[in-house]
Amino acid sequence: MSRRGGGVVPTEDRSPNAEFADLTQPYRRELLAYCYRMLGSHEDAEDLVQETYLRAWRGYDGFQERASVRTWLYRIATNACLTALAHRSRRVLPADLGDASGNPYAATDPADNGVAWLGPLPDALVTSPSDDPAAVAVTRDSLRLALIATLQHLSGRQRAVLILRDVLDFPAAEVAELLGTSTAAVKSTLQRARARVDGLAHAAAHRSEPTDPRGRALLDEYIAAFENADAILLERILHRDAVIEMPPSRTWFSGKRTCVAYLANQVLGTPGTWRMLPTSVNGMPAVAAYHRDDTGTYIAFGIGVLTTGSGGITHIAVFGDPDLVRHCGLPATAGTRFPGAEP
Repeated sequence: MSRRGGGVVPTEDRSPNAEFADLTQPYRRELLAYCYRMLGSHEDAEDLVQETYLRAWRGYDGFQERASVRTWLYRIATNACLTALAHRSRRVLPADLGDASGNPYAATDPADNGVAWLGPLPDALVTSPSDDPAAVAVTRDSLRLALIATLQHLSGRQRAVLILRDVLDFPAAEVAELLGTSTAAVKSTLQRARARVDGLAHAAAHRSEPTDPRGRALLDEYIAAFENADAILLERILHRDAVIEMPPSRTWFSGKRTCVAYLANQVLGTPGTWRMLPTSVNGMPAVAAYHRDDTGTYIAFGIGVLTTGSGGITHIAVFGDPDLVRHCGLPATAGTRFPGAEP
């Protein structure tokens, strides 16, 4: 017989590996989202989830079900994340490092790989079409880039408490047991973390406006503007205080006039230079961008994540990493028309 959800089931001809997988695999996606919120990098989060499962497998024989499997895995993941954070600097976006560039015609700074950059998380890695829509909405809202950037300013334990209590809705007593501390200490830490997050949200208002219902319409217009090299359309859909960031370059731009000038003179090219597919990253509207090469083939360039509001697109974060396109479940290359596109 084996353990499962507090009961027992026959396990004739079942290996320990299969039993362990049955118990733990349903939590892999949410653990990835949790580790990403803690670390700000989906690559690091993937590594920590792998480490969590390795530690869980090694300790499986000693698992006595004094807690649920989910709580047990979160305890292991939290300890792994806190250990990792003790040896890493906080992750940043270009706006954290200096003032916006006022010259949209000058060359942007070269990539700075010595910085610990905040990275995106494609929704496809943490949600699936079969998930409950309400649960998907909660997950996506708690993964917005603005929130992840803000969490980077908290200590590891503050991040853990805030996420476990306010995002995952763990009871305070359970969080205390998970962290090996008191309920009073958890409540105190949560209060400080909330105050810190509230203060930072006011200081970075350009990142914190939630996605509005017009998000998909603005995304479609953004795609059309790039595919048609239409700077006039871009000017119409960008918010007057729009921001463009492009890690791993330190250069960033602020204000509609500067952003449009930069895009028109250094990025758009001619009609057909770009092809884009809609996707979702960090719970936000996003595009997978493809750049045309000399053969006419469109090669994956990376993704752009959009923050939208009632006044238009307020923030564009461009991550020039072709692997991110693959993580979104999209092809690495495409011809002049994408598979499934209308004729």
